[in-house]
Amino acid sequence: MPLLDGLQVLQIGPGPGAAVCGRIFADLGAAVRTVSAGKATALRLWLDSGKQPASVLADADIIICEGTPQQRRDNGWDEATLREHAPDAVIVLIAPYGQTGPQAEWPSSDLTLFCASGIAYLLTGQVDDLSESPIRPTGQQSAFISGLAAACAGMHALLSDRSNDRTVDVSTQEALATLAMTELARAGMGKGSWQRKRLTDGNGATVTILPASDGYVAVSPRENHQWAAWRAVMGNPDWADDPRFATMPDRVANWDALYPLLCDWSRTRTKRWIADAAQDAHVPSFPLQEPHEQLESEQLAHRKFFRSIDIDGKSVQAPGNPFAISGEDQTGPIRTVPADAMPLAGIRVLDFSWVIAGPTTTRTLAAMGAEVIKVEAPGRGDPGRASELHTVLGQGKRAITLDLKTEDGRRIARELAAQCDVLVENFGTGVMERFGLGAAALRAENPSLIYLSASGLGRTGPESRKVAYGTLLQCYSGFAGLNAHPEVTPRIGLAWLDPMCGLMLACVIAAGVWRRRKTGAGCRIDFSMLEAMLWTIGEPLLATQAGERPAPFGDADPCNTPHGVFAAAGDDAWIGIAVTSDEQWRAMCGIIPGLVAYAQAGTDDRRKNQKDIHAIVAEWTAAQHATDAAVRLVAAGIAASAVNTSRELLESDHLKARTFWKLAETGGTAGTAVEDQFRPGRRPRPRARCRYRHGATGYPEAFGNGN
Repeated sequence: MPLLDGLQVLQIGPGPGAAVCGRIFADLGAAVRTVSAGKATALRLWLDSGKQPASVLADADIIICEGTPQQRRDNGWDEATLREHAPDAVIVLIAPYGQTGPQAEWPSSDLTLFCASGIAYLLTGQVDDLSESPIRPTGQQSAFISGLAAACAGMHALLSDRSNDRTVDVSTQEALATLAMTELARAGMGKGSWQRKRLTDGNGATVTILPASDGYVAVSPRENHQWAAWRAVMGNPDWADDPRFATMPDRVANWDALYPLLCDWSRTRTKRWIADAAQDAHVPSFPLQEPHEQLESEQLAHRKFFRSIDIDGKSVQAPGNPFAISGEDQTGPIRTVPADAMPLAGIRVLDFSWVIAGPTTTRTLAAMGAEVIKVEAPGRGDPGRASELHTVLGQGKRAITLDLKTEDGRRIARELAAQCDVLVENFGTGVMERFGLGAAALRAENPSLIYLSASGLGRTGPESRKVAYGTLLQCYSGFAGLNAHPEVTPRIGLAWLDPMCGLMLACVIAAGVWRRRKTGAGCRIDFSMLEAMLWTIGEPLLATQAGERPAPFGDADPCNTPHGVFAAAGDDAWIGIAVTSDEQWRAMCGIIPGLVAYAQAGTDDRRKNQKDIHAIVAEWTAAQHATDAAVRLVAAGIAASAVNTSRELLESDHLKARTFWKLAETGGTAGTAVEDQFRPGRRPRPRARCRYRHGATGYPEAFGNGN
C-alpha cells in the first residue's frame, strides 16, 4: 500500500544521503525525481531505481539537497534559488556538520564522520588490546543514517502547519551521535564515560559471539531461565554446575574462565545447529551470516523482500521495501489539524513498546506534538527505566500500568485503542492477538487506526516466531561480521539497529498520518528489523552478486589511501584521516615532512607503498594532539577528525553553537533524531532562521520525564 501516493519529491545532487532519503520516500509511494544524480555505482543504481531523472529544478512538495552551504551555492542550489522554484516546499538540507556552526564547511568522509560523531569509539564494543584502532561500519552507513534522519524530519515538517517549519537542517555528525543515546545521556549527566578497554565480561554474559565449526554464532542467555535452557542445549556439562557461573553477576565476574569453556563446546557444532537448538529452547540465538546467505533465506523469500533491478545488463536482487503495509477500504473521519500546530498535534499514540526501538519511535512522536500513552506491565515496567536511556526516551509521555493477563486490563487497553490514532507494539508474534488486541480486532472497531508492529523478523514467515534482539539481528544480517579489522574475531558492540529502526518507524508513522489526513484511512504496518538492517547494507549484498566476497576492512578503504584511524598523543586517543584526491595528498605532504619523498605519487603508487606511508603518518600523529592535528589537516582541505568520546562531544564548540545539548537541573542531554525545532505550545526559539534541526534537544520545558 503506497502511503505517499501523490507526493512529489525532488532529489538534488550526487550526495548519497540525499539518495537514501529519496529511496525511503520512493519506497513509501512518493514520486521522486532526481537532478544531477551521482556516479552510477551499483549502490547508487539501486538507491535511484524507480526514480525519474529531471534536467532542471522544479516545484515539489519536498526538496532534498545535500552539501555544505558553499557547495550548494557553487552549484546554484542555495536555499533562495530552491525557494524560487518551490515556494511552499519543505526543503531538506543534509550536510556533514549541518548548515551552521564553526565546522559547517569542514571536509568529511564516511570514516571521519564516524570519528567526529563518537560512534567509531563505540562501534565494536570493548577491546582487549587498546592498540586496535577504532573503525567505521560497512556499507556507507553515514549516508544511510543521515538519509533516514532527513526523511523522518522532512516527513514531519510536511505535516506541520507552521510556515517557519519548512526548512530541515540535518547534520550527519549529529544523526550518527544520537545512535548512542545512553552514552550521550551519561556524559550530559556528568557520569563516568564508557571505556574501550574491556572490563570483566565486556557485556559478553548478556550477548556473545562464539566460534562454530563453520563460522560464528551469537547467543544471548541473559535471563536466569534462559541460562538454564542454554545449559541443557549444551548437554549440561559438568562445568556448568560451577558456582562461579551460577548467576548473571557471577558469570560477569568470571567471564574469562567461562568463555573458553563455551568456545570448546561451540567449536564442535555448526553455527546453524547451535542457533536452531537454542531457539528451540527459547534462547535467543542466530548465526553470523554472510551477505550471500541472505539471498537464500526462506524467511525473506516468503516475505518477498528482495526486488530485481538491472545493473550493467544483469538482473540482481536488491533490498526491497522495508515496510510491509496493508489496509482495508474502511475509513474513519478526516480530522482537522489545529492552526499553527505542531506536526502531530491532535494525534494520540498508544505505546506498548519497550527497551529501545519502539520507545525511540514514540519519543520522537511525542516531541512532534503527539499525546503518547505508554502502557507498562506491573512490576519493574520497561527495562529501559533501569538506565540513563529513560532520561531521554521517557520524556513527554503519559504512562499507565495495565496487567494484560487480566480481563480488566485488556478491556481498558481496548477502550484506549478505540480513542487513539496510532498504536505501536513490539511484543513477540501472536502475543497481542492472544490478548485480543491484534490489528484485525482493534482496526475493526477503529478503522482509522495506524497499527504498527515491530518485530525481529516480521509477523509472517517460517522464522517469524524466533526470539530476537537488535544486537543479535546485527549478527544475523551480516552487519556485525563485516564490522571488524581483518583477522579479528567479530564483536557485537554498539546496539546499532534499535535506534536506527526508531528513525524508520517514526518516518513511516508520519507517512501514515499524512495519508490518513487525506483519506481518513488507517493501515497495518508489519515491520521487520532484519529487513531494515538489510536495507541499509545494500552495498555488500550487491557486491556479492558481482562475484565479490565482502570481507571486514576495518578502517581501510579499497580506493583511497592514506585512509585510516591513527593513534595520537594521549591515552587511547585517535585521529581519522581520509585522503581522497591527489590534491589532498600533496597538501598532506606539505604538512608531514616524512611524506615528501612520495609527494608525486598517484593513487596506485600510494596503494603500492601504503604500509610505508601509513607508518610515516602514524609516527607524525603519535606526537600530535588529535584535535589540533585534525584542525591543521582540515585547513589544508583534508577530511580529518579526532575520534571523539561522548564527553568530548559534550565539550564541542560546534555542537554548542548548534544547541545540540540542552541543560536541565539534572544535567545536559542530547535529543532524539528530529526534535530540536519543535517546542510544545510555542514557536521555536529565535535564531537566524528557524530550522528543524536534527538531534539536538534534551528536556523540552513543557515535558516531564515520563513517570
